Amino acid sequence: MADPLHQFKIETIVQGPVFEVGGVHVDLSLTNSVLAMLIAVGVTLLFFALTTARASIIPGRGQVVAESIFGLMDDLTDSIIGHEGRKFLPYVLTLFLFILSCNLVGMFTYFTATSQIAVTLTLAAMTILLVLGVGFIRNGLGFFKMFVPSGVPWYILLVLVPIEVIAFVMRPVTLTLRLFGNMLGGHIVMKVFAGFIVTGLAMGIGGYAIGALSLSTIVALTTLEFLVAYLQAFVFAVLTCVYLSDVVNIGHH
Repeated sequence: MADPLHQFKIETIVQGPVFEVGGVHVDLSLTNSVLAMLIAVGVTLLFFALTTARASIIPGRGQVVAESIFGLMDDLTDSIIGHEGRKFLPYVLTLFLFILSCNLVGMFTYFTATSQIAVTLTLAAMTILLVLGVGFIRNGLGFFKMFVPSGVPWYILLVLVPIEVIAFVMRPVTLTLRLFGNMLGGHIVMKVFAGFIVTGLAMGIGGYAIGALSLSTIVALTTLEFLVAYLQAFVFAVLTCVYLSDVVNIGHH
């Protein structure tokens, strides 16, 4: 349990059916990662169900929080994507709430789903597939205009177009690694300093100073991790809006 990476180990909680589909191994067992995501979704749905069921003209604290989250994402999509931003509000809002809930659940329980690269990669793939779908449906082959900025001399395009293509291909990679890396690194550092507390106390009186310093560091890191949990969900939502704006407003590229 002293291993800081032990907290990221996938463990089966309830064994489910295992089979193959087209040569692909499929395991429907309930793992700690799946459970953490189910808890995150369940808590989010329960929160909004309770706040909307008791909605009133004079809002309570829960309703204020719910309306603030909705308003934040509404303003975000409108300011970045433009007048068509509200069409994508359900996806961006759901994405933000899911990531934020998973991050916060990881702060209160023993497992953080967004510390798994498979989870962050899936979220990034969903976003890029949506961007590609919107891009081709709205613009057809005109989608490729986003790789050719207007008003640029042709000899510069020879260098600029490959750079634009590479930048677009790297978008799901950066989305995946940014969220994964921040959540993984933060929890590892917290576990390491927690280990210092135990080690310091085990050393006796001489180690009490180490334990006290580590404890104060843990308090500061915990505060920082709550901030990171929110910021990473917000950044993911912002970048999703930016990528959607590129294909929605491709004529202004």
